[in-house]
Parts: sequence; C-alpha cells; structure tokens
Amino acid sequence: MVVYSGDALKLPDPFTFLNGSKVTTAAQWQCRKEEISALFQRYELGPMPANPEVKATFSSNRLSITVTVNGKALTMNPTIRMPSSGQAPYPALIALGAASIPVPANVAVISYNNEEIAATDPRGRGKFFDLYGSSTTTGGLVAWGWGVSRIMDALEQLGPETTKIDAKRVAVTGCSRNGKGAMVSGAFDQRIRLTIPQEGGSGAMGCWRIAAQMKKNGTNVEDAAQIVNGDQWFTTEFSKYVNALDKLPHDHHMLAAMIAPRPFLVIENSGIDYLGPISSYGCATAAKMVYEALGAPDAMGFSQTAHGNSHCQLPSNQNGDLAAYFNRFLLDEESADSKVWKPDPNLNLDIKRYVDWTAPDLA
Repeated sequence: MVVYSGDALKLPDPFTFLNGSKVTTAAQWQCRKEEISALFQRYELGPMPANPEVKATFSSNRLSITVTVNGKALTMNPTIRMPSSGQAPYPALIALGAASIPVPANVAVISYNNEEIAATDPRGRGKFFDLYGSSTTTGGLVAWGWGVSRIMDALEQLGPETTKIDAKRVAVTGCSRNGKGAMVSGAFDQRIRLTIPQEGGSGAMGCWRIAAQMKKNGTNVEDAAQIVNGDQWFTTEFSKYVNALDKLPHDHHMLAAMIAPRPFLVIENSGIDYLGPISSYGCATAAKMVYEALGAPDAMGFSQTAHGNSHCQLPSNQNGDLAAYFNRFLLDEESADSKVWKPDPNLNLDIKRYVDWTAPDLA
C-alpha cells in the first residue's frame, strides 16, 4: 500500500470564480468554464488562436486541409482508415501520432501527425509556428489541439457524403505526450464527443500539486519543475509557477472540468512511478466531482492498472473498460455500462488532503 504523508497543497475550487463568487447554476458553470480556459491559456498552455480560414478536400482516404492566417498558409494531410464493418457515416477516432489502443472494427481511425504541427524540441518549430510566428507564447500542447480542431473543421465542411465520417461522433486519443495532447484537444474543442488520454501522467490527468507531494515523499514522478525544463509543450509563462504552485490558480482536475459533461475515459499505468499514479488518481477523483455536480457521473471513467514498463501497450484487463466507452458514447449503445472507476487498489488516497471544497448540484 502506497501512502504519502506531510502537508499537501489543496487543489483550487473549480466552482469558485476568481472574484470569490460561487457557481450555483448551470449557466454560471458555463461562464466559469470560460474563465478556467482563460487561466490555462494565460498561466500554463498559452493562447489558443481564433478560428482561422480553413479549406478542405478529400481524396483516396486522405484529407487535405489548408489553413490561412494573414496571408500565410499551411497544409495538413491526415489519413483516414475506413472501418471494415458497419455502415456510413462512421464514427471516428482521431489519433495523435498513432492509436495504441484497440479500435472497434466499425470505427474509422484518423491518423494525425501532430509533431509536424509542433515539434517536441526545440520550441517554435513546426507548421503551427510557421503560421503564427516562432515567438508566439503558445505551447506545443495547444498547437496540437489546434490541429485537431482543424480536422474537425474539415469534417464538418466536407460533410459525411464526402468523407463518410459522422462529425458528431468523433473521439480523440493519444499516449504518453500524445495523451497530454489528446486531453488538451478534448478540453478546448467542445465538438469532440469522447476524450481518451492514455498514460499521459503529469500534464494530462496528473495534478501538479499532487505530483509535487509525491516528489517530496521520494517518488520519481515527473513534476512541474522538471517537465518545464525540457519540453516546449507549455507557454513560457508557466516556468514562473512551477516552484510556486500555490500561486497557480488552476490544476488539472480543472482541465478535465473543461471536458465535462462530455464523455471522458482516463487510462493510466500505475506500474510507472514517473507517470505519477497517485497524482492521476487524486486528480481524477477531484474531476469526478465536477461530473457528479453536472449530473453526468457515468460519463467519466478511470481505469488504472500496473503493467510495469509496458508503456503505451494496453493490457487485456483494460480492454473491457475501453470497449464500454466506445460502445456507449461513440457507437450509441445505451445498454453499455460506462460505470468505470478502477484505480489501482494498492494506492491509498485520502482525497480530503487535497480537496477542501464541495460540489454544488448543477444538474
């Protein structure tokens, strides 16, 4: 049983505005979500640009997406692997990099080369930065999410008659750093039906404050102070807060809150300390409170199992959890049971160490 001791920073209350007023209605929650989005853009991830001009074509199962901003243009060419069964228009899964989860035979897979949009290293390299300038403070995770949104633009623009894809039934996934990108993509684009970050750890479902507590207790977890030094995923502003997390007005339970109440399945591997197993579990537990407040507790799932260093290789005991979310929320099988809450039983979480707020009833 893993136990963490000592004082811990409390996670910010997602239901309290910056001015101190409380969220008490669903309409107020929508305003608070916009405020949370602004906080992430200002302090951690960088600004998401306004929707640009997009023109798309489709041929030989390949999208050609041209994006124009202030006379500059870039082209993206995601490929679509059509299902081997089912009937068009098909639901689809956008995979950052490549899908490392089993995909139902009746779901299309859209492969998206996110690293050509924003390179992992160095900062300011990639098509996004060619378009907006290498000096922009936007980080790579938002740039990757921006690319997912352009794919959604293309699917909507061309329509199912051309692409054979149902743009209202699209999921997004990715593993490791692409899991971080998938979660950011789902948070910033409300058109994404289902978000499935896989083993994203810190920067995805892991909360910075809980990761810092793990590090303090001797676990080799990737915390904010470490992650900000080697990657261009974040805005340059974030470095000011990685050693002053109490000043950060958000944490990643609030990134999940931006997805709520849309379907959201977190897949984690507790066998890798670097991913921050208790951080992801605690952060997900806090995020679940938002889903419960919105009357959608069964729309968020958490599946965590220890499978050693088999990073991005889904073990068979998580297949059923994944299938439940595909079936219920992408294939519209109402009988599918999405009550998935399976943290590693060897992790001991006292959520009151991190949460001192309560959730209102907004349903």
